[in-house]
Amino acid sequence: MNPILILIIIGIVLEGFLWWYVCRYNMHMFQLNTYRNGEMKPWLKQNWKRQSVLILQGLLVILGGLLRNPVLLVISYLLTGFSIYYFHFLKRYLKKKKLVFTMRVKRMLVTDSILSFGIPLLVAILCMVFLSQGVSAGGSLNGSAGGAAQAGPAGALGFSARLSLSFGIFLAVQALMTSLQARIIMLSNTINHPIEQGINQHYINDAKRILAENPDLTVIGITGSYGKTSVKFYLNTLLRDHFNVLMTPGNYNTPMGVVKTVRSSLKPTHEIFLCEMGARHVGDIKEICDIAHPDLGVITAIGPQHLDTFFNMDNIVKTKFELADALPENGRIFLNMDNDYIRKNSEKYRPEQIVGYSTGKSGYRAEDIRVSRQGTGFTFYTPDGESCRYQMRLIGAHNVINVVGALAVAHELGMTLEELRVPVRRIQPVEHRMQMRENGLATIIDDAYNSNPVGSKAAVETLKLFDGVRILVTPGMIELGDRQEEFNYMFGGYAADCCDYILTVGHANREAIRKGALDAGFPEKKLLSFTLLEEAMKFAYQIKDRGHKYILLENDLPDQY
Repeated sequence: MNPILILIIIGIVLEGFLWWYVCRYNMHMFQLNTYRNGEMKPWLKQNWKRQSVLILQGLLVILGGLLRNPVLLVISYLLTGFSIYYFHFLKRYLKKKKLVFTMRVKRMLVTDSILSFGIPLLVAILCMVFLSQGVSAGGSLNGSAGGAAQAGPAGALGFSARLSLSFGIFLAVQALMTSLQARIIMLSNTINHPIEQGINQHYINDAKRILAENPDLTVIGITGSYGKTSVKFYLNTLLRDHFNVLMTPGNYNTPMGVVKTVRSSLKPTHEIFLCEMGARHVGDIKEICDIAHPDLGVITAIGPQHLDTFFNMDNIVKTKFELADALPENGRIFLNMDNDYIRKNSEKYRPEQIVGYSTGKSGYRAEDIRVSRQGTGFTFYTPDGESCRYQMRLIGAHNVINVVGALAVAHELGMTLEELRVPVRRIQPVEHRMQMRENGLATIIDDAYNSNPVGSKAAVETLKLFDGVRILVTPGMIELGDRQEEFNYMFGGYAADCCDYILTVGHANREAIRKGALDAGFPEKKLLSFTLLEEAMKFAYQIKDRGHKYILLENDLPDQY
């Protein structure tokens, strides 16, 4: 067999392995970007350097395949091997939220495979056919001329040469498809869209049917820029002794997450369905409401989150209040009146629709809030003047407003203040939301899921209450659009007043946090930067200052960042 052909076949096999790792990585990123081309495109623009190795690797393989130069091919294969190792490393490095091989992902992989290998195969076959026709034409010409003339360049190629050239072209196009894998995944998503839409609609209709067969079920929609998951879990704790409650698990707050919960878990015996509703675009809450048809609603807070997809605060306010707009005539919306955006927008609704809650202003309210390392106590008042003193394990005054919202809903559903005493004491921190755990000589305060300016400020202010060495570990906040640098600068300023050490992780917000802290007078020698969380934590544990260490893990960058 032609040695060049063997070398090209080796390249095709190597490129196949590389395709899988590159495809897997970009599919993971696409899944984390909620399967939306509109979110994947800006992510690619922001993070193109992560895959820049494919530019040189692809160019070398393309030239080697077309020129069939053995030296160039060998060099390109060395870079291909390095690229395989690099993307394999990325796969192991991305451990916060792994790629889930859902049926949608599997269908996209099939489409991607057809495009990534079918197009190179088609081009190679067309090349082989064209070259073969050239040979036939050259042979006819030779015959008619009595063999005196030679065939043209195409006719002069023997079968082995034509085969190696066709395989070389296959390799070149295959390398091009691998280099463009992120774009091909988006194309696959576009091609599959009608199929996915049909499948989703089938599941949505089934979920609607199941909900319609449970007319006595009370659906409570819970949304907000932040606090919605906490309110959902707190409300479940308050209600579960008196009602049969179903709630969307974890962060199942998308339309298909709600549909999956209803289809897999809702039973005729359930009395209350706590339905968390998340949003990244205008219309997302309405889409969930059109499925679940909530009877009651809770808007926990509105703030500058997901500004990269909402673009402005007006769109965020409008989207959160889609829950209020979807309620029936006799439905009630529970609103956090401590939040300026919510309070101002509540004026558009009838007073009888609104149940307000706050920390001392109106409606259901909490007063005399006292925070310690052991937990938080407060006095809870109803609109008609009833009151009760509650004690809970949660730390931080900012957690009180979420518990007050849950108490307001529970009381409106018929539970007395006295009945709620024990459930309030049972409330546990939601995972990664001001969750405390002891780790030898240090106490970890895990607030990694917090990613908003208000919550981040409250978290460092809570850290200030502790008597010891107070250490902040943070990568800063993301998805804040054009104001991301501004908010992280402000965060650095807040932290400077509350922390003994500030350890930044990663590069996305390092300079903004650093500048904010230094401008607020924080000592530079206690402001350090690390590439990985593990490195920052190792340093934190080794700090020799006297006193017990309290390490606040604030914010967390998802894998795509």
